[in-house]
Amino acid sequence: MSSSSAPALSATPRPYRPPGPVVIEIENVTKLYKMGEEIVHALRGVTLNVRRNEYLAVMGPSGSGKSTMMNMLGCLDTPTTGKYLFTSKDVSSMTDDELADIRNREIGFVFQTFNLLPRSTTLANVELPLIYAGYSPSQRREKAKQVLHDVGLGERMGHKPNELSGGQRQRVAIARALVNNPSIILADEPTGNLDSKTGEEIMQLLEELYEQGNTIIVVTHEEDIARHARRIVRLRDGLIESDVRQE
Repeated sequence: MSSSSAPALSATPRPYRPPGPVVIEIENVTKLYKMGEEIVHALRGVTLNVRRNEYLAVMGPSGSGKSTMMNMLGCLDTPTTGKYLFTSKDVSSMTDDELADIRNREIGFVFQTFNLLPRSTTLANVELPLIYAGYSPSQRREKAKQVLHDVGLGERMGHKPNELSGGQRQRVAIARALVNNPSIILADEPTGNLDSKTGEEIMQLLEELYEQGNTIIVVTHEEDIARHARRIVRLRDGLIESDVRQE
């Protein structure tokens, strides 16, 4: 992968990877929150399957339930009712430690605000998930260096976040998400803090990851970002309004 400017994806035909087995199964899921005396119905009976090697965008206006859906997909939250199976395992029956293990090993998170440790180097930020996974220091360094090379930051390993551009920081976040070879990359508004040119480069990087066989889920409110995906799920008022595959 290169850190050079990327052309618009719409300029060339987009490869389509046939999806593999189901990795996420959500069946009739609801999520209720109590806010003072009020009960908020964030999700109202959502059913959704995601297969390995899919590139999915989840869209919706403010209050549609997409943030709740993101937290659910990322095992950061559990359903009030309904069933969520991750790689055929029931999430609602898992302990906090089991959920933490899934988040560390199976899901790579990319956030709008990057969520990097400000006083740590690029290399140390990318190594962080490997510490929790129990890798030795030498194994951590080797894996982190390789993935930083893969995202075009091989010459920035000793830099701290404030010494990097916004696009470079997001590449660090993507490298950190990839370092454990997760089942899914879950990106929440991955270009929200970037200018349009840099945002396009980040979307090109996600495209390359998809072409290599990664499962990509992007949560966004931007139509031009969602169009990079091969499938768009739109939420409204806690329900799936549409689920459309696009070539």
